[in-house]
Amino acid sequence: MARHWEIFKAGQQPGDYFKDAPVAPLWRQFDGKIDPAYEQDPGGTTLEKRGGGFQTDEEGKMARMINAALCLRRPLLITGEPGTGKSSMIYAVAHQLQLGEVLKWPITSRSTLQQGLYQYDAIGRLQEVQLLTLEKREGGAQPKIGKYVTLGPLGTALLPVRRPRALLIDEIDKSDLDLPNDLLHVFEDGEFVIPELERLDDPEPVVVKDAHGRNVSIERGRIRCREFPFIIMTSNGEREFPAPFLRRCLRLDMPKPDETILTAIIEARLGSERMARRAKRLVADFLDRKQSKRLATDQLLNAVCLLKGAGGIPAENSEEYKDLLNALWRELSGTPTGPER
Repeated sequence: MARHWEIFKAGQQPGDYFKDAPVAPLWRQFDGKIDPAYEQDPGGTTLEKRGGGFQTDEEGKMARMINAALCLRRPLLITGEPGTGKSSMIYAVAHQLQLGEVLKWPITSRSTLQQGLYQYDAIGRLQEVQLLTLEKREGGAQPKIGKYVTLGPLGTALLPVRRPRALLIDEIDKSDLDLPNDLLHVFEDGEFVIPELERLDDPEPVVVKDAHGRNVSIERGRIRCREFPFIIMTSNGEREFPAPFLRRCLRLDMPKPDETILTAIIEARLGSERMARRAKRLVADFLDRKQSKRLATDQLLNAVCLLKGAGGIPAENSEEYKDLLNALWRELSGTPTGPER
């Protein structure tokens, strides 16, 4: 019998919980053929370090949306200010559910769908073909095309595995206007085709490299997932997205962290309850400044490390202390919107 739909739970020890997840909706079930040679690594210490500071809200809204995305096999679009834990969330989920190392696709205005899916080094292959022309006349073999194909982070995430891969599409609001629409069919179909491999006459699988440099076999140039990947797309809210794109996503607006969450983040990231207690006044001052300035949680962590943990720190009421704090908590937009105190 299937588990309750709450696959991810705050504070739960890592384990293969996804094996008991509810069955995917009929329209989100895929039948990609699993390659036994491509076993999924549960992930190493990087996941624990990157996700260790993630704190869910007391109302449990974040955990509910994570579980909804896992159960419905839909991407999760997260909007919020920098430093609110948008990226840390996927590392925490991947660590707890043992989904393997997180695949990351940082988006810029020049990012294209093909870059996320795969890269084909046509020039490199052409050069080697030319170099081997004489050898071929003497019985030498032509270079294999798979040598020049490398899967991108999205393409790797869509490989058929028993547990969904975790993919972070970071700052998608910085993309070209066409990218969200280009992603629609991939999100809906859970598959894509590599034309350079599809048109080959040879029916034998082609071995290519995934985003981690591991060998994977592709039949007829087509990759189709078995479990739709756990995808988190982050946005700083700098643009609107088309309705067809939003329809295929679940959405979460990150709550602004309060004193309780910030204290928990400090303790988790710095591994010290004592440091978190000592930082109580800094946390209160940080929240006060955030009312008039755009600040990120990383800036608070920097201040705690430097002003509460380093040796020879200046006294709190000294000018040196105030100058350091003003420098560390400088407005992110570059233009101060409130008085420096």
